[in-house]
This record gives sequence, structure tokens and C-alpha cells, in this order.
Amino acid sequence: MANLVLSMARSYAAYVKANFVRQTRQPMQTQEQFLLQLLQFQKETELGKTFGLGEIKTIDQFRSQVPILPYASYEPYTDRIAQGEPNVLNAEPVVYINLTSGSTGKQKMVPVTQRFKKTLGKANAAALGFSLEALSVHSQRLGRKLEFGQIVSANSIRLQGRTAAGIEYGPVTAGSFRMNRFLCRQAFAQPLEAMEVADTPSRHYVCLLFSLVNPAVRGMTSNFPMLVLRLCQYLEKYAEDLIQDIATGTLANWLTIDPEQRIDLEQRWRAYPERARELRQILETQGKLTPKAAWPKLSMVGTAMGGTSDFYLKRFPEYLGDTPVFGGVYGTAEANFGVYHDYNQEGCILAIESGFYEFVPRDQWEVDQPQTLLPTEVKAGEQYRILLSSYSGFYRYDIGDVVEVLGFYENTPIIVFRHRRGGLISSTTEKTSEYHLTQTMQALQQEFGISLDDFCVTLSEQEFPAHYRVNIELAEGQTLSDPPVFLDRFDYWLGEFNDQYRIVRKDQVPPPRLRLLAPGSFGQVRQRQLQRGTSDSQLKIPHLSEDRTFLDGLEVLQEFRLPTDMSSAVR
Repeated sequence: MANLVLSMARSYAAYVKANFVRQTRQPMQTQEQFLLQLLQFQKETELGKTFGLGEIKTIDQFRSQVPILPYASYEPYTDRIAQGEPNVLNAEPVVYINLTSGSTGKQKMVPVTQRFKKTLGKANAAALGFSLEALSVHSQRLGRKLEFGQIVSANSIRLQGRTAAGIEYGPVTAGSFRMNRFLCRQAFAQPLEAMEVADTPSRHYVCLLFSLVNPAVRGMTSNFPMLVLRLCQYLEKYAEDLIQDIATGTLANWLTIDPEQRIDLEQRWRAYPERARELRQILETQGKLTPKAAWPKLSMVGTAMGGTSDFYLKRFPEYLGDTPVFGGVYGTAEANFGVYHDYNQEGCILAIESGFYEFVPRDQWEVDQPQTLLPTEVKAGEQYRILLSSYSGFYRYDIGDVVEVLGFYENTPIIVFRHRRGGLISSTTEKTSEYHLTQTMQALQQEFGISLDDFCVTLSEQEFPAHYRVNIELAEGQTLSDPPVFLDRFDYWLGEFNDQYRIVRKDQVPPPRLRLLAPGSFGQVRQRQLQRGTSDSQLKIPHLSEDRTFLDGLEVLQEFRLPTDMSSAVR
């Protein structure tokens, strides 16, 4: 059954991808058609009548008649939808509510309808089509056959809850997987029931356990590269227990699993002594168990690209060798914005069949109702805020993402997510972004031959102008031989990647300071985010924070200053 379903998925994806490519040659025709169909479909909703959507006949009329709004303007409507009120934003029933991660503020609710879901599915299918086509190309480059097959994932598919009206809500991935259960059962290497386990380490363990005995595994996937690494680290950490359970057909006693779930999983599980011997030999020969060793036919990894992803992607070869990485879609709870078209590329094609998009140029960012550009009017090398209109019921919605245009696929922009609007820190006027800091840390890791577990840059609390606090946690087994020199090179590289920083550092911004955090510090940060309600499958560590107390309470092993900042370099 799995082979048949995956074969059908392959054929459908190739068809959707070919159609998408045709649309990229005439993006504005596709965008106008999408917009006018959207407005006609939603015109009788409460907000549709308020905005007069049924009267709009052109893109220019739409832009002059409908205001650009943040989520706060939609929140009263989404609250009513959660209570079960129909025809507020959506002309058809709301079947699920996507929750944003809440990593940058309060969680937002995004209504999901069947039509909204269908438009998102077009981008997903097109991305799969590109992925399959590119596999053969990369097979030739790598000199080994890359194959389409089942994937390993430890994403949670548990619901976060139900509204007063009984509408299910939770992370977008949980909703997507639950609404596509049949396809997911064929696509995943582990049973969906394993992904229902609430406890994060236990869920990862059980998903790995079932996947390790599945010869059809060809890929791994998770929302963010950090989560892929975490799955790799769990495989390494629990290798002995996993091999033991594979040999004996048991589930480790220490797993935190609901009793009914444990019974169900145990009924699905059995011993695989021959596979246990294979894995034992790998562990004894290589000293650890990695995905590349456990699944020799591993052909791809699917995870987010752009933003701060590169920081984590640099560590992939340690566990995954040369396995190519594919971005899938650039998606959020609100929309799919881009379709990836090749492996190991951070740029994606604007998803012109999944939403109507406008771009706000930098010189309009501080304007209340800015003049926007259309997809064919943007320029390569420029950064823009991106606006969205979709079947979610949001129009000209400012999601807060800043994207860079890298070029064009046919006549359609290739974009990459850079950072969130407001995802900046400034001691004076320099506007340092996560992208600047990620580039800086990549250069430093290469220059010093070290690996960081994670990092976050904040500003000092008392001084004005404030100095940069460079908070780093070294990866296990790593040492930093000369922290003051590392700090000096941080100062240099940040100036190379952010001209504004280099200019103001000459006479306005005081020298940065380096803080070495104790092992496990960013694990504590992750726990704090989970306690705030962030789903672990949506978990992201911010690499900068405007909250100067964000890392309070973590153990600082040592703090270093530049020699020009003090009489001694170490405090």
C-alpha cells in the first residue's frame, strides 16, 4: 500500500510542479486570478462586506480600498470564530485553527478551511515535484542513487485543545498531519501513534525505535534544523537502549508514555534481533550511532532554510554526511510563501498559487499605509516586508517577515526569509539582525575550528549606549582556547556583515563582551519557551533578543572583555 500511495503521490506532484512552472512565466496573471477568485468567494462574509470585496475588480482597486492591517485588527474576529460564529472571516466552515509559535509574542489564531488547506496543498505538491526531479541530478553529483521513500519525523501531532465551539487547534504541522492521516501513514517510517506521545524525549525515542527497523527509510524531516539535530542527538544518546529494545521487542521502562499509549505501541512492536546485531556492529565500529550509518540509503533531509538555519545546517555533516537538504516550502501558520526548487538552496519561488502577495520596500517600513510593490516589481538584492491575502480570511496582512529577493525563476521572484520585523537590536542606530549574527558566528566557527551548541546576543541593561553581550554555549567536548581573540574577531566579522555596526563602533557603540554559558543553558531556554506554551515542534531559539533580561538566571562560567575595555581581558 505504501509503495502504491507514494507512486501516486509522485505522479501527482510531477503534474502540479509542471503546472506551477508554467504559472511562473506569467506571475501577475496568476496572482490577479487568485485575488479576484478569493474576493468573490469571501464577499458575503462579515469582513468581506465591511471591505466591499464584491465590488473590487482590479488589483489597484484592492490596494486602495483594503487597508494593511496587523493581527491585532483581526483578533476580535478570530475570537468570535473560536466561539463558533460562522461567516465572520470565512465563507465556509472552519475545520481547524492554526496557532503561531508565540516565540516573538502572543500566539495568533489562523482559521483553516478546506479551501485554504487546498491552496496550501498546491505549494506542498509542487515542492515535492521539484524535490523528486532534483534527486536524480544530485544522484549524479554524489555518485550514489538517491531514492524517494518513507521519512523519519518526531514532530508532535497532539492537539493543543479545542475551542468552546469544539474546533480543534494547535500547531500548523499537527493540524496538517491529522487532516491527512491516510497519506501520512504511508509517508512516515514510524506509526502516527508514536507521534502522539506527549513527552518530547519519549516521543523521539519511540519514533526512532520504529524507524530503525524500517528498511524503506529514505529521509528525515522536521520543522527546523535545530530539531533535526536534536533527533540526531537523541539517536546518539540512546543508542544502547534502542538496540536493546530492538533485540528484545520491549519498550524501555524509563519512557514517559500514557499507559494506554504504551499498550498500543507495545502491540505494534516486536523483536528484530538481526537488525539489533547490525546496529550493534555500527556502534562498536564507529563509536556512535548516526542517521547516515543507521540508514545507508538516506537520501534527503527536509527542514526550514533561510533565517538562522545556516547556523545549524553547518553541523549536519557530523551526523548526516553529504545527504542533501531540501526546504520544502517556506511556510507559516498563515500561509505558504515559497516553493523550494532544489536541494541545498536557501531561495524559494514565490508560491503564486497559494496566496496574493505584496512587498513593502525598506523606505516605506515606517509608513502607516505604505506603497507596495507587486511580485514583478521587486529587485534582486533588496529586502522587503511581505504582505499576504489568502483564504484564511486575512487581507494585506503584515505577517512581520522580512524577505530578500535573490533573483527570479522565469518571471517569478526567488525569495528567502531573513528575519522578523523587529528582530533587530541596536545600541544606537546600527540595526543588527539575526542574519548578520548568524553569518558572523559561521565565520567564527570556521576560523576557530569549533562548534557552538547555540548562541544569543543581547544588549547590556544599564549602559547607554549599551554594549553587545555575546552569549555562547560550546558544543559538548569543545573548548575555546583564546576567548578575548574570539571576541575581537566577533567585533571584526560583525562589522564585515553589517556596515552600520562597523561605522558606529568607531565612536558610538562600546566594545562587545563575551559570556561563556554553562552546558545545558540553551536547554533551559527551550524549557522556558515550552512553559510559555510554544509547541516543541515550533521551537526556535532566537539568536538575538531585544529583551535584555532574556537570559537572566543562566549560569555564566566566564565573561570576557576586549583589552581596550578594561585593564584585564578576563573577569
